[in-house]
Amino acid sequence: MTASADLSALLPGYTTGTWAIDPVHSEVSFVVRHLGIAKVRGRFDTFEGSITTAEDPGASAVTATIDTSSVSTGNAQRDEHVRGEDFLHVAEHPALTFRSTGVRVEDGEGFIDGELTLRGVTKPVTLAVELNGFGTGPTGKPAVGFSATTEIKRSEFGVTGGAAGAVVSDAIKITLEVEAHQE
Repeated sequence: MTASADLSALLPGYTTGTWAIDPVHSEVSFVVRHLGIAKVRGRFDTFEGSITTAEDPGASAVTATIDTSSVSTGNAQRDEHVRGEDFLHVAEHPALTFRSTGVRVEDGEGFIDGELTLRGVTKPVTLAVELNGFGTGPTGKPAVGFSATTEIKRSEFGVTGGAAGAVVSDAIKITLEVEAHQE
């Protein structure tokens, strides 16, 4: 069985087209460990993106841009620190971007390979993806939903954390809940 056939079997109701990510019904969130014992959660409130589902699902593509200044952890002081030079350095790097380089299936699981750019550093990342389904949105246009996760090491992107870097984990788990509507 080809990779395309594997993908089609995993994607009931698969519909080709170009889809705009709906930021009202989507979420980009992350989790880091603090002191190695507690999880601190955050999210980005402003983002946009596009999904292109191709006739061959393996040729599909995703792009996304996240406004780094929209980071929110529920604590204003911490948010300002995360926006600063120790972490995101939003003054020089106002966006975080993702561009897919491939879609594949391994052992019945879906993955999107791509390039993540953070603080001007681009590294390969792989998103584990779950298709939540294809349907019809409130405007009558086709809609699709996905969940995706990945884990990155902040140090690989030049995010030192300054003095706080000693108490914040290098590993950052990223979770995406995406609803998109056909354009």
